[in-house]
Amino acid sequence: MILVVADTTPLRYLVEMDCQHVLPALFARVLIPAAVLGELMRQQTPAVVRTWAGQLPSWAEVRELTAAPDETLLAELDRGER
Repeated sequence: MILVVADTTPLRYLVEMDCQHVLPALFARVLIPAAVLGELMRQQTPAVVRTWAGQLPSWAEVRELTAAPDETLLAELDRGER
C-alpha cells in the first residue's frame, strides 16, 4: 500500500482544477496533517477547496503530528510543512 503525506499547495490546486481524483489512483491513502487541513479551511481559501476539506473523501485521513519537528526547520518552514 502506497501512502503519501500531503502539503497544502498540491491539495489546494488539485481541488481547484477538479483533478483530486488522481490522488486515489496513485496512492492508497493520503495523510493530511491537521495543520494542512487548517490551512485548507482558512477563510481566504477558495470555497471549493474549503468545501472539499470539510467533507474529505474516504482515501484522505487527517493525522496529528506525533513527533516533535526538527528544530532546525522551525524558522524555515510553516506549520503545515513541518
